[in-house]
Amino acid sequence: MTQHAKRPSDTYSPLYFLAALGAGGLSVTFFMWLMHWIPHPGQTVPVFEDIIAAFATGSALTQGMILVAMAGIAVFSFLNLKLLVWNLRRYAAWSKTEGFAKFSKTNAQSQIMAMPLALAMSVNVLFILGMVFVPGLWSVVEYLFPLAMITFLAIGAYAFKLYGGFLGRVLTEGGFNCAANNNFGQILPAFAFAMVGVGLAAPAALSTVPALAALGLVFSTFFLMTAGLIAVVAMVLGLRSMMENGANPETAPTLSIIVPLLAVLGILSLRQSHGLHEHFGSAELAGETLVTLAKFLSVQVIFLLFAGLVLIRQGYAKRFLFGNENSPGSYALVCPGVGFAVLMHFFINKGLVDAGLIAKFGPTFWALTAVALVSQAAMIWLVWHLNRRHFGTAKTPEAVPAE
Repeated sequence: MTQHAKRPSDTYSPLYFLAALGAGGLSVTFFMWLMHWIPHPGQTVPVFEDIIAAFATGSALTQGMILVAMAGIAVFSFLNLKLLVWNLRRYAAWSKTEGFAKFSKTNAQSQIMAMPLALAMSVNVLFILGMVFVPGLWSVVEYLFPLAMITFLAIGAYAFKLYGGFLGRVLTEGGFNCAANNNFGQILPAFAFAMVGVGLAAPAALSTVPALAALGLVFSTFFLMTAGLIAVVAMVLGLRSMMENGANPETAPTLSIIVPLLAVLGILSLRQSHGLHEHFGSAELAGETLVTLAKFLSVQVIFLLFAGLVLIRQGYAKRFLFGNENSPGSYALVCPGVGFAVLMHFFINKGLVDAGLIAKFGPTFWALTAVALVSQAAMIWLVWHLNRRHFGTAKTPEAVPAE
Protein backbone atom coordinates (compact mmCIF):
# COMPACT_ATOMS: atom_id res chain seq x y z
CA MET A 1 0.00 0.00 0.00
CA THR A 2 1.50 3.37 -1.05
CA GLN A 3 0.92 6.57 0.90
CA HIS A 4 0.27 9.79 -1.01
CA ALA A 5 2.83 12.57 -0.68
CA LYS A 6 1.56 15.46 1.38
CA ARG A 7 2.83 18.99 1.85
CA PRO A 8 2.29 20.98 5.07
CA SER A 9 0.19 23.51 3.13
CA ASP A 10 -2.22 20.72 2.14
CA THR A 11 -3.55 21.03 5.70
CA TYR A 12 -4.93 24.56 5.53
CA SER A 13 -4.57 27.22 8.21
CA PRO A 14 -5.49 30.92 7.93
CA LEU A 15 -1.95 31.63 9.15
CA TYR A 16 -0.86 30.91 5.58
CA PHE A 17 -2.11 34.41 4.81
CA LEU A 18 1.12 35.45 6.56
CA ALA A 19 3.03 33.91 3.64
CA ALA A 20 1.39 36.47 1.34
CA LEU A 21 1.98 39.18 3.92
CA GLY A 22 5.70 38.41 4.18
CA ALA A 23 6.16 38.51 0.40
CA GLY A 24 4.35 41.85 0.28
CA GLY A 25 6.55 43.17 3.06
CA LEU A 26 9.67 42.24 1.11
CA SER A 27 8.44 44.23 -1.89
CA VAL A 28 8.20 47.21 0.49
CA THR A 29 11.82 46.70 1.61
CA PHE A 30 12.96 47.03 -2.01
CA PHE A 31 10.80 50.12 -2.44
CA MET A 32 12.70 51.64 0.49
CA TRP A 33 15.80 51.69 -1.70
CA LEU A 34 14.08 53.83 -4.31
CA MET A 35 12.32 56.02 -1.77
CA HIS A 36 15.44 56.95 0.18
CA TRP A 37 18.25 56.63 -2.37
CA ILE A 38 17.02 58.47 -5.48
CA PRO A 39 15.75 62.05 -5.82
CA HIS A 40 12.00 62.56 -6.14
CA PRO A 41 11.35 66.32 -6.11
CA GLY A 42 7.76 67.46 -5.97
CA GLN A 43 6.31 64.52 -4.06
CA THR A 44 7.01 62.49 -0.93
CA VAL A 45 7.49 59.20 -2.78
CA PRO A 46 9.32 58.29 -6.01
CA VAL A 47 7.32 57.51 -9.12
CA PHE A 48 8.14 56.01 -12.52
CA GLU A 49 9.44 59.29 -13.94
CA ASP A 50 11.80 59.84 -10.98
CA ILE A 51 13.16 56.31 -11.32
CA ILE A 52 13.78 56.67 -15.07
CA ALA A 53 15.49 60.05 -14.55
CA ALA A 54 17.73 58.64 -11.83
CA PHE A 55 18.61 55.66 -14.03
CA ALA A 56 19.46 57.91 -17.00
CA THR A 57 21.76 60.21 -15.04
CA GLY A 58 23.06 57.83 -12.36
CA SER A 59 26.29 55.90 -12.09
CA ALA A 60 26.57 52.21 -12.94
CA LEU A 61 26.13 51.46 -9.23
CA THR A 62 22.95 53.54 -9.08
CA GLN A 63 21.61 51.88 -12.21
CA GLY A 64 22.35 48.44 -10.77
CA MET A 65 20.57 49.36 -7.53
CA ILE A 66 17.50 50.53 -9.43
CA LEU A 67 17.36 47.35 -11.51
CA VAL A 68 17.68 45.13 -8.43
CA ALA A 69 15.04 47.16 -6.55
CA MET A 70 12.57 47.02 -9.43
CA ALA A 71 13.18 43.31 -9.92
CA GLY A 72 12.69 42.69 -6.20
CA ILE A 73 9.45 44.66 -6.18
CA ALA A 74 8.17 42.78 -9.23
CA VAL A 75 9.08 39.31 -7.95
CA PHE A 76 7.77 39.67 -4.41
CA SER A 77 4.66 41.58 -5.49
CA PHE A 78 3.84 38.70 -7.84
CA LEU A 79 4.44 36.22 -5.02
CA ASN A 80 2.28 38.30 -2.68
CA LEU A 81 -0.67 38.35 -5.09
CA LYS A 82 -0.24 34.69 -6.04
CA LEU A 83 -0.27 33.57 -2.39
CA LEU A 84 -3.19 35.88 -1.61
CA VAL A 85 -5.31 34.29 -4.35
CA TRP A 86 -4.25 30.80 -3.23
CA ASN A 87 -5.24 31.60 0.35
CA LEU A 88 -8.60 33.10 -0.59
CA ARG A 89 -9.49 30.01 -2.62
CA ARG A 90 -8.34 27.60 0.07
CA TYR A 91 -10.05 29.59 2.83
CA ALA A 92 -13.35 29.60 0.91
CA ALA A 93 -13.26 25.80 0.66
CA TRP A 94 -12.01 25.29 4.24
CA SER A 95 -14.72 27.53 5.71
CA LYS A 96 -17.33 24.98 4.65
CA THR A 97 -15.71 22.08 6.53
CA GLU A 98 -16.27 20.61 9.97
CA GLY A 99 -12.69 21.52 10.83
CA PHE A 100 -13.53 25.21 10.40
CA ALA A 101 -16.54 24.83 12.70
CA LYS A 102 -14.33 23.35 15.42
CA PHE A 103 -11.67 26.02 14.80
CA SER A 104 -14.30 28.74 15.30
CA LYS A 105 -14.89 27.57 18.88
CA THR A 106 -11.27 28.00 19.99
CA ASN A 107 -8.84 30.82 20.79
CA ALA A 108 -7.42 30.37 17.29
CA GLN A 109 -10.57 31.85 15.73
CA SER A 110 -8.89 35.26 15.81
CA GLN A 111 -6.31 33.92 13.32
CA ILE A 112 -8.81 34.67 10.54
CA MET A 113 -7.75 38.31 11.03
CA ALA A 114 -4.70 37.35 8.96
CA MET A 115 -7.03 37.63 5.95
CA PRO A 116 -7.86 41.37 6.17
CA LEU A 117 -4.23 41.93 7.19
CA ALA A 118 -3.03 40.31 3.96
CA LEU A 119 -5.71 42.07 1.89
CA ALA A 120 -4.64 45.49 3.19
CA MET A 121 -0.99 44.67 2.48
CA SER A 122 -1.83 43.67 -1.08
CA VAL A 123 -3.57 47.01 -1.69
CA ASN A 124 -0.37 48.73 -0.56
CA VAL A 125 1.61 46.44 -2.87
CA LEU A 126 -0.60 47.40 -5.83
CA PHE A 127 0.01 51.06 -5.04
CA ILE A 128 3.79 50.46 -5.03
CA LEU A 129 3.55 48.62 -8.36
CA GLY A 130 1.66 51.57 -9.81
CA MET A 131 4.20 54.14 -8.62
CA VAL A 132 7.20 52.15 -9.83
CA PHE A 133 5.97 50.76 -13.16
CA VAL A 134 3.09 52.95 -14.42
CA PRO A 135 4.06 56.14 -16.31
CA GLY A 136 1.99 59.22 -15.54
CA LEU A 137 0.33 57.74 -12.47
CA TRP A 138 0.95 60.83 -10.38
CA SER A 139 -1.14 62.94 -12.77
CA VAL A 140 -4.25 60.97 -11.82
CA VAL A 141 -3.33 60.00 -8.27
CA GLU A 142 -5.89 62.38 -6.73
CA TYR A 143 -8.61 60.30 -8.40
CA LEU A 144 -7.08 57.11 -7.03
CA PHE A 145 -6.91 58.23 -3.40
CA PRO A 146 -10.72 58.16 -2.87
CA LEU A 147 -10.86 54.68 -4.42
CA ALA A 148 -8.02 53.52 -2.19
CA MET A 149 -9.73 54.94 0.91
CA ILE A 150 -12.99 53.21 0.02
CA THR A 151 -11.10 49.94 -0.46
CA PHE A 152 -9.29 50.23 2.87
CA LEU A 153 -12.50 51.17 4.68
CA ALA A 154 -14.21 48.12 3.15
CA ILE A 155 -11.35 45.90 4.36
CA GLY A 156 -11.55 47.59 7.76
CA ALA A 157 -15.30 46.96 7.98
CA TYR A 158 -14.76 43.31 7.06
CA ALA A 159 -12.05 43.08 9.72
CA PHE A 160 -14.47 44.44 12.32
CA LYS A 161 -17.06 41.88 11.23
CA LEU A 162 -14.58 39.01 11.64
CA TYR A 163 -13.21 40.28 14.94
CA GLY A 164 -16.71 41.03 16.17
CA GLY A 165 -17.63 37.40 15.55
CA PHE A 166 -14.73 36.29 17.73
CA LEU A 167 -15.30 38.82 20.52
CA GLY A 168 -19.07 38.32 20.44
CA ARG A 169 -18.61 34.60 20.98
CA VAL A 170 -16.08 34.74 23.82
CA LEU A 171 -17.77 37.65 25.64
CA THR A 172 -21.26 36.16 25.53
CA GLU A 173 -20.63 32.41 25.52
CA GLY A 174 -17.25 32.31 27.26
CA GLY A 175 -14.89 29.51 26.38
CA PHE A 176 -11.73 31.55 25.93
CA ASN A 177 -8.89 29.34 27.15
CA CYS A 178 -6.57 31.64 29.10
CA ALA A 179 -4.08 28.83 29.74
CA ALA A 180 -3.75 28.26 25.97
CA ASN A 181 -3.26 32.00 25.40
CA ASN A 182 0.44 31.67 26.23
CA ASN A 183 1.56 33.62 23.16
CA PHE A 184 0.93 36.97 21.46
CA GLY A 185 -1.37 35.54 18.81
CA GLN A 186 -4.24 37.73 19.97
CA ILE A 187 -2.24 40.79 18.86
CA LEU A 188 -2.75 39.71 15.23
CA PRO A 189 -6.08 41.62 14.99
CA ALA A 190 -4.26 44.80 16.09
CA PHE A 191 -1.78 44.27 13.27
CA ALA A 192 -4.66 43.95 10.78
CA PHE A 193 -6.31 47.18 11.91
CA ALA A 194 -2.94 48.98 11.87
CA MET A 195 -2.34 47.87 8.26
CA VAL A 196 -5.70 49.32 7.29
CA GLY A 197 -4.82 52.50 9.18
CA VAL A 198 -1.48 53.01 7.44
CA GLY A 199 -3.22 52.69 4.08
CA LEU A 200 -5.78 55.30 5.08
CA ALA A 201 -2.97 57.61 6.22
CA ALA A 202 -1.45 57.71 2.71
CA PRO A 203 -3.81 60.45 1.43
CA ALA A 204 -3.00 62.49 4.54
CA ALA A 205 0.66 62.54 3.51
CA LEU A 206 0.40 62.50 -0.28
CA SER A 207 -2.82 64.21 -1.34
CA THR A 208 -2.88 67.91 -2.22
CA VAL A 209 -6.63 68.09 -1.46
CA PRO A 210 -7.15 69.24 2.16
CA ALA A 211 -10.49 67.43 2.46
CA LEU A 212 -8.95 64.09 1.43
CA ALA A 213 -6.02 64.66 3.75
CA ALA A 214 -8.38 65.43 6.63
CA LEU A 215 -10.42 62.29 5.98
CA GLY A 216 -7.22 60.27 5.88
CA LEU A 217 -6.12 61.74 9.20
CA VAL A 218 -9.44 61.02 10.93
CA PHE A 219 -9.93 57.49 9.58
CA SER A 220 -6.31 56.46 10.14
CA THR A 221 -6.46 57.79 13.70
CA PHE A 222 -9.51 55.63 14.36
CA PHE A 223 -7.69 52.49 13.23
CA LEU A 224 -4.52 53.58 15.04
CA MET A 225 -6.39 53.77 18.34
CA THR A 226 -8.23 50.51 17.64
CA ALA A 227 -4.93 48.73 17.02
CA GLY A 228 -3.33 50.26 20.11
CA LEU A 229 -6.16 49.24 22.45
CA ILE A 230 -6.28 45.66 21.17
CA ALA A 231 -2.49 45.30 21.31
CA VAL A 232 -2.22 46.50 24.92
CA VAL A 233 -5.00 44.24 26.20
CA ALA A 234 -3.78 41.22 24.23
CA MET A 235 -0.20 41.73 25.41
CA VAL A 236 -1.22 41.82 29.06
CA LEU A 237 -3.37 38.69 28.71
CA GLY A 238 -0.65 36.86 26.80
CA LEU A 239 2.11 37.77 29.25
CA ARG A 240 0.00 36.67 32.19
CA SER A 241 -0.58 33.26 30.62
CA MET A 242 3.06 32.87 29.63
CA MET A 243 4.23 33.70 33.15
CA GLU A 244 2.04 30.91 34.47
CA ASN A 245 2.27 28.28 31.71
CA GLY A 246 5.38 29.18 29.73
CA ALA A 247 5.30 30.20 26.07
CA ASN A 248 3.74 27.76 23.61
CA PRO A 249 6.67 26.44 21.51
CA GLU A 250 4.71 26.26 18.24
CA THR A 251 3.26 29.77 18.50
CA ALA A 252 6.39 31.39 19.95
CA PRO A 253 7.03 33.42 16.74
CA THR A 254 4.02 35.56 17.68
CA LEU A 255 6.14 37.03 20.49
CA SER A 256 7.80 39.23 17.87
CA ILE A 257 4.56 40.46 16.27
CA ILE A 258 4.99 43.78 18.10
CA VAL A 259 7.97 44.52 15.79
CA PRO A 260 6.04 44.77 12.48
CA LEU A 261 3.09 46.34 14.31
CA LEU A 262 5.37 49.16 15.48
CA ALA A 263 6.81 49.57 11.99
CA VAL A 264 3.31 50.06 10.57
CA LEU A 265 2.27 52.42 13.36
CA GLY A 266 5.53 54.34 12.96
CA ILE A 267 4.92 54.90 9.25
CA LEU A 268 1.30 55.80 10.01
CA SER A 269 2.52 58.46 12.48
CA LEU A 270 5.01 59.87 9.96
CA ARG A 271 2.31 60.14 7.31
CA GLN A 272 -0.02 61.90 9.72
CA SER A 273 2.73 64.31 10.81
CA HIS A 274 3.54 65.19 7.21
CA GLY A 275 -0.14 65.73 6.42
CA LEU A 276 -0.58 68.01 9.41
CA HIS A 277 2.44 70.01 8.30
CA GLU A 278 1.36 70.32 4.66
CA HIS A 279 -2.31 71.19 5.18
CA PHE A 280 -2.87 72.40 8.72
CA GLY A 281 0.18 74.45 9.64
CA SER A 282 1.63 72.02 12.15
CA ALA A 283 5.41 72.21 12.51
CA GLU A 284 7.31 69.19 11.21
CA LEU A 285 10.51 69.22 13.27
CA ALA A 286 13.42 66.95 12.39
CA GLY A 287 14.34 66.50 16.05
CA GLU A 288 10.86 65.37 17.02
CA THR A 289 10.75 62.93 14.10
CA LEU A 290 14.12 61.53 15.16
CA VAL A 291 12.96 60.98 18.73
CA THR A 292 9.66 59.42 17.63
CA LEU A 293 11.42 56.98 15.32
CA ALA A 294 14.02 56.21 17.99
CA LYS A 295 11.22 55.28 20.41
CA PHE A 296 9.58 52.92 17.93
CA LEU A 297 12.93 51.38 16.99
CA SER A 298 13.92 50.93 20.63
CA VAL A 299 10.78 48.97 21.44
CA GLN A 300 11.33 46.89 18.30
CA VAL A 301 14.81 45.93 19.50
CA ILE A 302 13.50 45.08 22.98
CA PHE A 303 10.88 42.71 21.56
CA LEU A 304 13.35 41.18 19.11
CA LEU A 305 15.59 40.35 22.07
CA PHE A 306 12.61 39.07 24.08
CA ALA A 307 11.30 36.84 21.28
CA GLY A 308 14.80 35.70 20.36
CA LEU A 309 15.48 34.61 23.93
CA VAL A 310 12.37 32.44 24.04
CA LEU A 311 12.83 30.99 20.55
CA ILE A 312 16.45 30.05 21.24
CA ARG A 313 15.67 28.53 24.65
CA GLN A 314 12.88 26.45 23.10
CA GLY A 315 14.96 25.35 20.12
CA TYR A 316 12.31 26.60 17.70
CA ALA A 317 14.55 26.72 14.61
CA LYS A 318 15.80 23.17 15.16
CA ARG A 319 12.21 21.87 15.33
CA PHE A 320 10.20 23.98 12.87
CA LEU A 321 12.73 25.45 10.43
CA PHE A 322 15.23 22.62 10.03
CA GLY A 323 13.60 19.62 11.74
CA ASN A 324 10.75 17.30 10.88
CA GLU A 325 8.00 19.53 12.33
CA ASN A 326 6.24 22.24 10.31
CA SER A 327 4.01 25.07 11.44
CA PRO A 328 2.29 27.76 9.33
CA GLY A 329 3.04 30.07 12.27
CA SER A 330 6.68 30.03 11.15
CA TYR A 331 5.72 32.69 8.59
CA ALA A 332 5.22 35.05 11.54
CA LEU A 333 9.03 35.17 11.73
CA VAL A 334 9.22 37.02 8.40
CA CYS A 335 7.22 40.05 9.52
CA PRO A 336 9.59 41.17 12.34
CA GLY A 337 12.67 41.11 10.08
CA VAL A 338 10.82 43.07 7.40
CA GLY A 339 9.33 45.53 9.91
CA PHE A 340 12.72 46.15 11.51
CA ALA A 341 14.42 46.72 8.11
CA VAL A 342 11.73 49.17 6.96
CA LEU A 343 11.72 51.19 10.17
CA MET A 344 15.54 51.21 10.18
CA HIS A 345 15.51 52.88 6.75
CA PHE A 346 13.13 55.55 8.06
CA PHE A 347 15.20 56.05 11.22
CA ILE A 348 18.37 56.56 9.20
CA ASN A 349 16.94 58.78 6.45
CA LYS A 350 14.03 60.64 8.07
CA GLY A 351 15.63 60.66 11.51
CA LEU A 352 19.42 60.85 11.52
CA VAL A 353 20.00 62.39 8.07
CA ASP A 354 17.19 64.96 8.25
CA ALA A 355 18.33 65.98 11.74
CA GLY A 356 21.83 66.58 10.38
CA LEU A 357 23.48 63.95 12.59
CA ILE A 358 24.97 61.91 9.74
CA ALA A 359 25.78 62.66 6.11
CA LYS A 360 23.62 60.98 3.47
CA PHE A 361 25.62 58.25 1.70
CA GLY A 362 28.55 58.72 4.08
CA PRO A 363 30.39 55.86 5.85
CA THR A 364 28.13 55.98 8.93
CA PHE A 365 25.05 56.05 6.71
CA TRP A 366 26.07 52.87 4.91
CA ALA A 367 27.22 51.13 8.08
CA LEU A 368 23.76 51.63 9.60
CA THR A 369 21.98 50.86 6.33
CA ALA A 370 23.89 47.57 6.18
CA VAL A 371 21.96 46.48 9.28
CA ALA A 372 18.67 46.96 7.42
CA LEU A 373 20.04 45.22 4.32
CA VAL A 374 21.22 42.20 6.33
CA SER A 375 17.76 41.91 7.91
CA GLN A 376 16.16 42.16 4.46
CA ALA A 377 18.47 39.50 3.01
CA ALA A 378 17.79 37.17 5.94
CA MET A 379 14.03 37.50 5.38
CA ILE A 380 14.40 36.80 1.64
CA TRP A 381 16.19 33.57 2.54
CA LEU A 382 13.56 32.72 5.19
CA VAL A 383 10.68 33.22 2.73
CA TRP A 384 12.42 31.01 0.17
CA HIS A 385 13.15 28.39 2.84
CA LEU A 386 9.61 28.34 4.26
CA ASN A 387 7.97 28.29 0.83
CA ARG A 388 10.11 25.31 -0.12
CA ARG A 389 9.15 23.47 3.09
CA HIS A 390 5.45 24.29 3.01
CA PHE A 391 4.61 24.62 -0.70
CA GLY A 392 7.39 22.69 -2.41
CA THR A 393 7.17 19.23 -3.90
CA ALA A 394 6.33 16.74 -1.19
CA LYS A 395 8.52 13.72 -0.65
CA THR A 396 6.60 10.53 -1.24
CA PRO A 397 6.99 8.18 1.71
CA GLU A 398 8.34 4.74 1.03
CA ALA A 399 5.73 2.06 0.34
CA VAL A 400 4.54 0.28 3.45
CA PRO A 401 3.89 -3.42 2.78
CA ALA A 402 0.43 -4.63 3.71
CA GLU A 403 0.34 -7.10 6.56
